[in-house]
Amino acid sequence: MDFFTDGLRRGAQLILGGDAEVLGITWLSLKVALVATLLACGLGVPLGFVVGTTRFWGRRAALTAFNTLLAFPTVVVGLLIWGLLARRGPLGELGLLYTWVAIVIAEVVLAVPIAAALTAAAVQTVDPRVRRTALTLGAGTWRAHWAVAREARFALMSGVMVAFGRVLAEVGAAMIVGGNIRYHTRTLTTAVALATSQGDFALAMALGLVLLALALTVNLILQLFQGHGAA
Repeated sequence: MDFFTDGLRRGAQLILGGDAEVLGITWLSLKVALVATLLACGLGVPLGFVVGTTRFWGRRAALTAFNTLLAFPTVVVGLLIWGLLARRGPLGELGLLYTWVAIVIAEVVLAVPIAAALTAAAVQTVDPRVRRTALTLGAGTWRAHWAVAREARFALMSGVMVAFGRVLAEVGAAMIVGGNIRYHTRTLTTAVALATSQGDFALAMALGLVLLALALTVNLILQLFQGHGAA
């Protein structure tokens, strides 16, 4: 028990003392998570919206594919991206392997199905009369879509937050394509894994506490927006 409490105390000291390595790892993790979430939602939300609001042949298969990809192993995604970006791979000439950009690419692949599946589920719960009423009142296609999105805004926001959380907490793909290089591609999750394996429990605990704080902040922001919407 003393080992655990001592590690927790030293971890808190690293955070409160503004340890340069902890701050650097945190900044890189936030940069990767924000960029990957923006790209993933920029692709996944429109795709999910179309699938959720449009009737076409293969729609059920598309929904099944989205839901299946939610459980796609992260290490397999990392392996596939590594193969594409490796020197002998089709994109090897770009020199992106073992950079933070490679991590972003892997995280986008993981987060797009989340954004698409949750968006499709969100818009399907909206009463169909909302879209029909908007069209009847003279709204164009885009304004009718906007009316549906407005009704589902809290569910859509939850989907974005889930995608962000997935990216922030992912470790397998980030480790494979990023290489966990100090000051360059070491994220919170990969740093926790490395510090634990090296016996540096205080650093691992500090980084874990930062990760928990970021997750809590995201949830508080979501609750704040939902509270304002309910009011």
